[in-house]
Amino acid sequence: MQRVNVFGLILAAMLGVAMTGTAVAQTASSSDSVKAKTHKAETKRHVTRKKSARAIARAKAKAEKEARRKAEAEAKAQREAQLAAQEKAMQQADALVKAGKPGEAYDLLEPMEFERSGEVRYDYLLGISALDSGKPAKATLAFERVLAVDPNFAGARLDMARAYYQLGDLARAQKEFNTVLKQNPPPAAKATIQKYLAAIDARMHAKETRITGYLEATAGHDSNVNTSTSQGQVTVPALGNLTFALSSTSLKTEDYYVGWAGGANIVHPVNEGVAIFGGVNLRQRGNLSQTQFDTMNLSGTAGGIFTIGKQDSLRVGLVDGQYTLGSVRYYDDTGLNGEWRHVFNPANQVSVFGQQMRYRFVESARFTGASAQNFDQSVLGTSWLHVMPDGKSTAFGSLFYGQEDDVTGTRPDGAKRFYGFRVGGQASMMNEKTDFFANAGWNYGTYSRQNAFFLTNRRDVLYDATAGINWHWDKLWTVRPQMALTHNQSNIAIYKYDRADISVTVRRDFN
Repeated sequence: MQRVNVFGLILAAMLGVAMTGTAVAQTASSSDSVKAKTHKAETKRHVTRKKSARAIARAKAKAEKEARRKAEAEAKAQREAQLAAQEKAMQQADALVKAGKPGEAYDLLEPMEFERSGEVRYDYLLGISALDSGKPAKATLAFERVLAVDPNFAGARLDMARAYYQLGDLARAQKEFNTVLKQNPPPAAKATIQKYLAAIDARMHAKETRITGYLEATAGHDSNVNTSTSQGQVTVPALGNLTFALSSTSLKTEDYYVGWAGGANIVHPVNEGVAIFGGVNLRQRGNLSQTQFDTMNLSGTAGGIFTIGKQDSLRVGLVDGQYTLGSVRYYDDTGLNGEWRHVFNPANQVSVFGQQMRYRFVESARFTGASAQNFDQSVLGTSWLHVMPDGKSTAFGSLFYGQEDDVTGTRPDGAKRFYGFRVGGQASMMNEKTDFFANAGWNYGTYSRQNAFFLTNRRDVLYDATAGINWHWDKLWTVRPQMALTHNQSNIAIYKYDRADISVTVRRDFN
């Protein structure tokens, strides 16, 4: 029996165990390596997926941001275009108002009211255009919105008062005007307010009987007191073109003069729409040396005033008077006159007027054959008065047409037809107490009968102009220096003349 090498067996066994352990360890190590590699790959794939998700998210966010930016840019562009269009409309409306076309301005602004109501600039311009285009009720709504935002906006409060005035709400208009007056407005606005307050006072006291009067004293120099030609000799065709020297009384004569005038008027309301009136005026002028050309004019009038609504009135009256030349009664005049007046707004009014008069010359030792000059006169015309935006200046114009009928058939030149115009204005100067005024006229007249001495039908063209200053040194006192120029061009020499009258008048009114 062989001996078994126990030590070798044990060693072999131990080596086997060791190898087995190494193999197991190697197997385990290999498994761990695989797992690690797998985990690393999965981690890498996870990181890649996260990076991809973040990239997608960033791209999406960038796209959304770009879309928002474009949307905001488009919205901004639309807003800017809308604001530009609205601003252009505002500028156009402002220009239209300044150009005297408030109705067109209102039509441009009114469609934007829903969107822009509450904006001071828009509401004020809308109110102005509404007020000046005859929509005072709409104007008050716009001005109320302005004053709700800016209670100290004096311009809006002034125009609100004007709107109330147009609506006939005199009490509220007076309150608003007085509120602006307390805010120490500029001189132009102050003058406007005072005129409105005076008109309100007059309308509020329209139910009271009013008596007014005046006295005037005048001194001046007249270059042609007898309204005669300066041509000393005339040729008379009917007498074989003989030349005759004119007498001194038929030649242009200058002189200094003094004069005075006075009058009184009364207006008594019968009811809200009817009033009666009456008045008397006396005007006298005496020359320093040429007393044969002194004049005096006495006239009286009486009639009725009819108010139709808030914008129309009719005044009809009888006229009676007499004219004295050189202390001798020269002619009497009687007749009827009337005027219809329409007030579009406080700044504009139009009148249509007419007159029918009888002139009857009085026979006397001095005026033998005077009755041969008798005539009836008819005149029809229209006039316009405009108050400037500053409230201190006015402009007017008138057109007229008329005729003088030769009632006896003995008037040397026969009947006369005439037409013409007159324009003028008044504006404050330097301060509220001084006004400058000026007016000018043109009158063309033709006669129906051939003049027996000059063998032609008489034609006259009369030009005249007056300019001066009214200085109101007190509420009821006025000093008025003025100059009046007249030029009459005629195809008959004895009717040609020039005249310059320079004077100073002091007037005292009584209210």
